[in-house]
Amino acid sequence: QVQLVESGGGLVQPGGSLRLSCAASGLIFSRYTMSWYRQAPGKERELVAIITSADGSTNYADSVKGRFSISRDNAKNTVYLQMNSLKPEDTAVYYCNAVNRFALEYWGQGTQVTVSS
Repeated sequence: QVQLVESGGGLVQPGGSLRLSCAASGLIFSRYTMSWYRQAPGKERELVAIITSADGSTNYADSVKGRFSISRDNAKNTVYLQMNSLKPEDTAVYYCNAVNRFALEYWGQGTQVTVSS
């Protein structure tokens, strides 16, 4: 069965960095567009960053542009989210998402990121 397993979350001070990883199994990873979403308490889930399967092009939410970077390693079936200059408003549960051209979609279980002094 398909599994997306996130890791790398935790508690970090404002201005700090974290790198999230999402390891995928049970699917042909290279054929999936991968994304990171986040959901803060009392808010809707929002798209943070996306990296396509076709050419690896990326896009970001305005709130994280210039601070976050998404990348993928198809040999390791893993997608990453490098988060720098973290702010308290980045506090959320971060979810990994995979979707293919047939709109078949999978989600990870989420990893908590807390930015606080």
